[in-house]
Amino acid sequence: MILWTLLPAVIFLALFYLFPHFVQDVQYVLAKLKLRRRMLKYMQSNYTILDRFLDGVKTQPHKPLVHFKDETFSYKDADELSSKAARVFLQDGLVKAGDTVALFLGNEPTFLWLWLGLVKLGCPVAFLNCNIRSKSLLHCFNCSGAKTLVAGAELQDAVEEVLPSLLEQQVTVFILADSCKTAGVQSFRDKMSKASSDPLPKELRSHITLQSPVTYIYTSGTTGLPKAAVITHSKLWAMSWLLFVAGVNSNDVIYISLPLYHSVGFLGFTGAIDKGITVALKSKFSASQFWDDCRRYNVTVILYIGEIMRYLCNKPKKLNDKDHNVRLAIGNGIRAAVWSDFIRRFGNVQIREFYGATEANFSLLNYSGKIGAVGRDSFLNRKTSPYSLIKYDTDKGEPFRDSSGLCIEAAKGEPGLLVSEITPRAPFLGYLGDLKQTEKKRLHNVFKKGDTYINSGDLLYIDEDDFIYFVDRVGDTFRWKGENVATTEVADVITLADCIKDANVYGVKVPGQEGRVGMAAVALRDGLKFDSADVFKQVENLLPAYARPRFLRIQSCLDVTGTFKHMKVKLMEEGFNPNQIADPLYFLSEKEKDYIPLTLEIFDSVTSGNIQI
Repeated sequence: MILWTLLPAVIFLALFYLFPHFVQDVQYVLAKLKLRRRMLKYMQSNYTILDRFLDGVKTQPHKPLVHFKDETFSYKDADELSSKAARVFLQDGLVKAGDTVALFLGNEPTFLWLWLGLVKLGCPVAFLNCNIRSKSLLHCFNCSGAKTLVAGAELQDAVEEVLPSLLEQQVTVFILADSCKTAGVQSFRDKMSKASSDPLPKELRSHITLQSPVTYIYTSGTTGLPKAAVITHSKLWAMSWLLFVAGVNSNDVIYISLPLYHSVGFLGFTGAIDKGITVALKSKFSASQFWDDCRRYNVTVILYIGEIMRYLCNKPKKLNDKDHNVRLAIGNGIRAAVWSDFIRRFGNVQIREFYGATEANFSLLNYSGKIGAVGRDSFLNRKTSPYSLIKYDTDKGEPFRDSSGLCIEAAKGEPGLLVSEITPRAPFLGYLGDLKQTEKKRLHNVFKKGDTYINSGDLLYIDEDDFIYFVDRVGDTFRWKGENVATTEVADVITLADCIKDANVYGVKVPGQEGRVGMAAVALRDGLKFDSADVFKQVENLLPAYARPRFLRIQSCLDVTGTFKHMKVKLMEEGFNPNQIADPLYFLSEKEKDYIPLTLEIFDSVTSGNIQI
């Protein structure tokens, strides 16, 4: 009898031993199903993020919504200021329901009031990257279809550079300044200060459904002009719920130092509205001020992308590094070595690394805390969100296909192209006004004739314990000596050298050679000189011969996008010619077991084939 009563416990322990993450897998899928039910409910009543915000204004009008510098804005303040902003657009019939308005702003509260105000009018909003200029700025504005532009005061010079083209198109241009003397440009703050803060009638947005576009968020444009991803009200809900799934609760305070024009930064704000909590907004990421801000605003949740966690770890250590209340970090792009370093240095912060793209219909979340992983592969997860990793030919830039013309699933441990099925429940909305690029993201006849998947453009792999890891972008992975080289893996190794602060790895063409050979642009730590022997030791010990960068380029700093992604295209085009590059160049010498200065003689010998690499 005792054995029978113990049997359930024994079975549970056995299952836990065999499937240690089963409970977490089930909890994650149940959370997704709960959100799916909520989405269906919201779609029936057209309940939007704005409606959630207005409910928050009623239930907690005096609760802080935004801390910014020395100012605090309550939910009620945000409601009134956004109504004032909306009424500026209504004046003289400048904007009517359904018109798109483009925002060209850095991080400041008015960005949020403008967005809320425009959504009150039923207008979609295009978020222009405040780092773009000239041709790229005009391209992004024009593809949005907007006839109104609002720009930050600090961006007036950038606007004036393209102003003749804007005025020729009869675009209304506002600057967030108290006054403006430039012909053709109006002061928005002046008009807003005189506008009424009375609530706006809901009829202004009566045409809106959850399938209506609410925002256009642009890709970073690292390999071409940026594209505007279409974000509907339903997709914005789905993005905002990342915070819920990652563990944010109603008592948290979120620190947003990422650009609001970027999806992760913006979902921090909309996710905060969903939870009815407070945001601490930073005008621009600052590694030196980051933790002081977290202490000042009692921050409990931080957001990250790209390399900013490395930037924090690179700052000089302080005695109060662990003196903060941050318990949760949510984002993507943290490297495994930085992850471990961050936890050691700043305390037991739970890191929730996720994988996703603004335009994608699918995302992954590392809910178990496995260092380096972006998620878990489980039967339940695949059932609710059909996805797969397929074999990919990096030489041809396309998936491998079998004799039937169908794609082949990658084996465990093998890098494969991530694809996710396009279904009515998981649609692909594509890019605004760019049918060619939208179709380019679609992959047809993947596992059966007639199916359609999104081509993520990313290589990932699944390990034996079913954890999923990011490998590289398809365009970043290059082929050398018949082998695929993942740039992120190589960069991780190079930065193990004490003198290297950051590394950007890419492939360059060598005359007479197939594929591309590895090269790295590196930035040195402050006050340190290039230790060629240490760098060589790291790449020799930890990388196979084909993956070792043959050329190094020392730069004072590495060029990154506004969202901290390394810029590679220009570096690839410049190659390794010392006649054309002023930066110090080094060459990996197998003979000397070191990186040596790349002289013109060595360059000529490499390009003529006298030195084999």
